[in-house]
Amino acid sequence: MPTIRLFAGAREAAGTDRDTLDGATVRDVLDAAVARYGAGFAAVLGTCRVWVNGEPAEPDDAVADADEVAVLPPVSGG
Repeated sequence: MPTIRLFAGAREAAGTDRDTLDGATVRDVLDAAVARYGAGFAAVLGTCRVWVNGEPAEPDDAVADADEVAVLPPVSGG
């Protein structure tokens, strides 16, 4: 199963920084994450960028068992 890595607000909403979730596409993995972590995570997810193995990803991109799906909320600085 692909590994999902969660950062900043996504990590806080899910209560974990890493998990394995079943899915054949990025969308499948993210849908499984929303089902597992709930509405608070879904709300954060709407503002996030998603990368697979260090590259920007689209929802229909295929993922394999060895892939890492990273969920990165916007970064604010100061």
